[in-house]
Amino acid sequence: MAAKVDKEKCVGCEACVGACPVEAISVNDGKADVDAGTCIECGACVGECPSEAISL
Repeated sequence: MAAKVDKEKCVGCEACVGACPVEAISVNDGKADVDAGTCIECGACVGECPSEAISL
């Protein structure tokens, strides 16, 4: 199960983009988007999100 983004909480700060070791996250229309096929479920993005919008 790939990381999930709560679009309501996401502020588009891109902190998760830099934290992802496999570049599975991009920001589209001001919201983070996780490529489920690339995500390795490491959780690096979860700890970096200041708005707690990402979960595994």
